Formats: sequence, structure tokens, C-alpha cells
Amino acid sequence: MDKRVIIIGSGFASLSASCYLAQQGYDVSIYEKNKTVGGRARQFIREGFTFDMGPSWYWMPDIFERFFNDFGKKTSDYYQLDKLDPAYNIYFSDDVVTIGDSMDKICEEFERIEEGSAVPLRKFIKKAQDNYEIAIHKIVLRPGLSPLELVSKDTMIRLDQFFKSISDEVRKRFKNPKLISTLEFPVLFLGAKPSKTPSFYSFMNFADFGLGTWHPQGGMYQVIRAMEHLALELGVKINTDHAVTKIEVAKGRATGIIVNGNSIKADVVLSGADYHHSETLLDPEFRQYSEAYWNKKTFAPSSLLFYVGFNKKLQNVSHHNLFFDTSFEQHAQEIYDDPKWPEAPLFYANFPSITDSTMAPEGCETGFFLIPIAPDLEDTQELRNKYFDIILNRFQKLTGQQVKSSILFKEDFCVNDFIDQYNSYKGNAYGMANTLLQTAFLRPKLHSKKVDNLFFTGQLTVPGPGVPPALISGKLVSELIVKHQKT
Repeated sequence: MDKRVIIIGSGFASLSASCYLAQQGYDVSIYEKNKTVGGRARQFIREGFTFDMGPSWYWMPDIFERFFNDFGKKTSDYYQLDKLDPAYNIYFSDDVVTIGDSMDKICEEFERIEEGSAVPLRKFIKKAQDNYEIAIHKIVLRPGLSPLELVSKDTMIRLDQFFKSISDEVRKRFKNPKLISTLEFPVLFLGAKPSKTPSFYSFMNFADFGLGTWHPQGGMYQVIRAMEHLALELGVKINTDHAVTKIEVAKGRATGIIVNGNSIKADVVLSGADYHHSETLLDPEFRQYSEAYWNKKTFAPSSLLFYVGFNKKLQNVSHHNLFFDTSFEQHAQEIYDDPKWPEAPLFYANFPSITDSTMAPEGCETGFFLIPIAPDLEDTQELRNKYFDIILNRFQKLTGQQVKSSILFKEDFCVNDFIDQYNSYKGNAYGMANTLLQTAFLRPKLHSKKVDNLFFTGQLTVPGPGVPPALISGKLVSELIVKHQKT
């Protein structure tokens, strides 16, 4: 075949697409602006401490397995997976909720908090499992070309679930605010408020409680390394430190890219970089979406991240920890409704070295802290320092230990870095939120409507934000390219 495909960016979606296209006989080259592959899923190593810079939750193991199976491989050919127990802890002001590695353990914890809650929980998760089967095995495997993709017997009998929210569904069954927060948390991965997310997305609760939380030994970057290794095995050429400055178009067709002032020709151009940024690489007449279009869309949050090396082992924490000791609703409003720096932020802390000794020097702890914030906020070092103090003081109080004097170093990453390093629109961290009006065919398209042979993949197009959807996005766009090239 020898048709040449150029892929811009090397995140999960780009690497996924590169493998599928190479498998189909295409000559595939990736161009990545940063020095290492992975996009937002890069790795940071300092003084023997290893940090996943972006994604740190390994959910939906079946989707990762299916990806490698498509190439006659298994995840175990590349990395070892460990199921976490506990999956995570949630710290409230007066209690800690522990989510175990089985439904029985989780039901026992729910009963501890609210007697009789195990029965509605099992019913809720059974419904979530049914939704998972439909979403993951049917809906997300469609390329978002037409509303008719959502029309089936399965979706018609669940139509009401698209017009009521996760919050409605959860609060109908549970009254305890701790249980409500626990069940509303997973949809935050979709980038929207639970009150704005269709209840059909309860399948995220099955991904959480039903399938569990896992850890690839060596961190999430091992998945990127595995995909990079597979891509190279399939003949993909990967060029790092190569920033693309223009997508070339002639007679309505994408003909190549410009890198370092050099024109590189191709039969197909696929961008896995930020969708908005990708269109700025085109002359204005070839852009599908205006600035006004992007500005009115609901974007997932940005994040303030801290990478911290501790010179001792920490107490009273697990691998994944959520700190919900302040108002969930208020923080959500400060992200989506009235964007500003939060008064009392919820935050997440991840200590992979608790599970995986390779992630930190002996006797030390690798710490990753995340505060979700609205995109496009003012970002200064003073603000970063202020919020680190806020969350560390609360962390110390809630876990009953002093850790400030044990910090060897701290690195931070926020809105300006997302823009600078990933060309992220307004510095968002997770792409475009999966609200009702930004689902499936209502998301930006995989195939440009204005430029033939130009395609897009990743978290701003279908299926949406998250690592498993990114793997699927790469597969969907590769199938679209193959089909398009045959016509």
C-alpha cells in the first residue's frame, strides 16, 4: 500500500491510531513536539523518584487488554498489573471511606455508613454494568458521524437516562452525603458536574466498583512505553522534539506538514494534538470551528499539580486518596459556574511507592497532588505556593502526621504549563466535558469537513476524555481513514 500517514502528537490516541494504521499497511510517522512520547501521560524522574505527570488511574482494564489483543499481544507481554486493595480512600472531615477491591467489601463499607444501603448499591451497580456493556461494546465504537448511531433497541429503552443526571439517579437511592459524594466522584473523569452528566454515564461506577482500580508496575508510563514498543514493532517511525508549525493544504486536500521550516509530504494527516491548536495550524479558511464555537463549549477542568519527593514513608494513606473534607458542590461551582480559584478545594493525592517500590528510593515516598481548577485562570507562582500550603496543611491534619519537614523537593505544573507544553486550549487538562450536548455526534468530528485527508483524534473528539476513550478514539479514526482511502 505504502500510503504515507503523518500523525501529530504521541499521546494515547495518537499511539493507538499509529498501531492500527501500521497494521493495515500504512507508512506511519509520528511527530511529537516534546522530547519524549506520551503527551499528557509523560513521566518525570528526579533523584530516584518516578512520577506519572498526568493520568494516574488505571480503570477499565478490559479496554487496555482489548487494544493489545488486536495485535496478537497481551498487556502482560509488556507490563505487570496489580489490583489495588484498597482501591482508594476518601477523607471527609469526620471519617475515612475505604473502597475495597470487591463489591462485598464495598457493600460492607456502605452498610457501616448507612444501614441498608448495600441493597440499593448492588441494584445501582447492576444497572451501571448493563450501561457499561452497551457503552463500551457498542456506543463508543461508533465514530460520531450521525445521531442515528445512538438509535438502537438498547438506547431507546434507556432514553430517560440521557435526560436525567447522575446526581438525580444517585440522590434518589442514597441520602448520606458521604455515599452521594463517593458515587458522584467517578463521573468527574468525564469532565463535567454530576448534575450535568447524563445518568447513562453511571457505567463509570461499574468501572470503579465492578472492575476495580489497578496499577501497572513502574507507573502509567509503562503503558505508553508498551504502546511505543508495539508501534515500533509495527514499523511506525517516531520523531520527538519535532514541533509541527503548519498543516499544508492544496486543492482542498491535506498534503503534509511543516516541521522546523521543512515541508514533509503525506497522503493523510492525522492530529492527536489539542483539536483547537491543530486547527490553528491551518490557514483560516480551512478551519471548521470558530473561536466563538470553542469559547462556548464546556471544557473539563485544568489542574494544579505537585510532584513531591518525601524522605520518609507516609502513614495513614493508601495509593490513591481523595480529600473531600470541604464542599463538593462549592468547588464544582468554582470550576464550572463561576470560574475562579477555589476557596476550599477538594484535592487528590497519589503515592504509588506505597504499592510499587520502584517508584521511590528505599524508605522514601513519591507524592503526586492534584487540585482540579477551572481552565483559563490566572496562573502565578504565588498562587501555586499558596494552594500547596492550603492542601498540605489539610493533608497533615486529616492523616495525623507532619510531612512538611520531610519534603526533599517539590515541582509544580498548572495552566500555563498545559498551554506551553501541550498547546492545550485555555490550559484544560482533560479535554471537552461529556455533557448531553457534547456527546457522540455532537463533539468535534474525527474527519475534517473542510479538508480532505485531514483527521483528528483524542480527548476533544469522540468518544471523549480519559485514557480508555483515547485508545478507542485512535481505533475509530484509523478505521475511518482506511474506509476513506478505499472510496
